[in-house]
Amino acid sequence: MSDGKKVLVTGGCGYIGSHVTRQLSEQGYEVVVYDNLSTGFEDSLLHNETLVKADLNDMKALDETFANNSFHAVLHFAASIVVPESVENPISYYRNNTVNSINLFETCIKHGVKNLVFSSTAAVYGENTLDMVTEQSPTAPANPYAWSKLMDEQILADVANANEGFRFVTLRYFNVAGADPKGRIGQRFPNATHLIKVACETAIGLRESIAVFGDDYPTKDGTCVRDYIHIEDLADAHIKALNYLENEGTCLTLNCGYGQGFSVNDVLDTVDKVNGSSIKRIQAARRPGDVSAIVADSSKLKKTLGWKPQYDDINKIVSSAYEWEKILKNRR
Repeated sequence: MSDGKKVLVTGGCGYIGSHVTRQLSEQGYEVVVYDNLSTGFEDSLLHNETLVKADLNDMKALDETFANNSFHAVLHFAASIVVPESVENPISYYRNNTVNSINLFETCIKHGVKNLVFSSTAAVYGENTLDMVTEQSPTAPANPYAWSKLMDEQILADVANANEGFRFVTLRYFNVAGADPKGRIGQRFPNATHLIKVACETAIGLRESIAVFGDDYPTKDGTCVRDYIHIEDLADAHIKALNYLENEGTCLTLNCGYGQGFSVNDVLDTVDKVNGSSIKRIQAARRPGDVSAIVADSSKLKKTLGWKPQYDDINKIVSSAYEWEKILKNRR
């Protein structure tokens, strides 16, 4: 439990940020959320957390937020994350993900905030032929989204090197899915591209079919393979990363996944099983920027932070996402 320490969460009204915010509040932290609500929802804040409605490109609002609070740490989620969109509009991705992160890091240094947990992505590894990637595996971003995140990682390392006492934990997410088991919050962004969400929307009748992008990848069934992690376990990894920094931990970069890969067809078969009937699949061309397969070696996360996943089961992940989609449908 925290002793009421105040933390800033950027993008705290979004999918991942809102789950982390909820867990922080439930563990006694005082949370201030900074979000422009472009992809987030104010009612995803369940415990009356303070919300600053502003953009990270608004240096005045950002500076005032830090000046008016004494933050113990920052958890940075605010970013654009759609791979094909980043290929089509790279400048907006570099501006929102990299330039705005620089604004935040600069403000942290100015106001003496020493602890930062950074939301990164497994996409920095790019196309690879490894059974599992470790944090030491080569990085080879295949799209502007991944490049923007890898740039942020490098900038963070340089900032820490130049500013004594500044420390960070970078968490490289694999494919995040699922929802709060109590059905309070989950993935809500309209027109989402996440496979499990789209498949569950199809299963409950919100979409007529789901596109399978590519069937000629060098994988067991020709479809892309990913490592899926439940949102609750990922949020818990952030709490443990923050606790690590609070205990004078050094700068770290950690993979967040379960170490098991599932193909697109595996996931869709699981959705069919949970749904009790088959959804319609349409074969489509490959999407720009997609890599064949990527699976996490997260042994460092478990060893260093003592992380013990509670939802390491594709059926649990899909079932919670499916139940959440039914809740959303009933709200309409």
